Amino acid sequence: MFLEVTVRPENPSNSEVISRVISSAFKNHLHSNQKEPDIVSQLRDSSVLTVSLVAVYEGKVIGHIAFSPVKINSNECFWYGLAPVSVSPEYQKSGVGSQLINTGIDAIKAQGAEGCVLLGEPEYYKRFGFEAVSSLVLEGVPPEYFLASRFKNNIPEGKVEYHQAFADNS
Repeated sequence: MFLEVTVRPENPSNSEVISRVISSAFKNHLHSNQKEPDIVSQLRDSSVLTVSLVAVYEGKVIGHIAFSPVKINSNECFWYGLAPVSVSPEYQKSGVGSQLINTGIDAIKAQGAEGCVLLGEPEYYKRFGFEAVSSLVLEGVPPEYFLASRFKNNIPEGKVEYHQAFADNS
């Protein structure tokens, strides 16, 4: 089943419902520590939530995606991390996540992004152009699950660092 949703930027009144959507999406996730809502809140509070989109169905926020800058070899660059992407459990497997990812990638590209990284399932994310790239490393993560998609230029080499919010909540 494909569910047509409206994907739009979050607004200030969405922060609580976004936290609830993220919590419910990750509640039973095998690799979650249940800190994803805190990460998004910290990114927002630090003004580094570069792109934050919600999926709305029948007037209700049912999904969210966040993009924030990453550093490579401790240098700021035009690369971003996609994390997290969340869909309320009752709407999962209906194309909502795909719509959020595609719209989000378009949004960061429009802001000049050169590429994007994420930690996720290779089989799922390859449809969006992500693949494991040996030149980029996220410490402590199996390399086959750390994925990248290049939008411009070449893929850089080195150690990727997410915002401190990710470390604070690991």
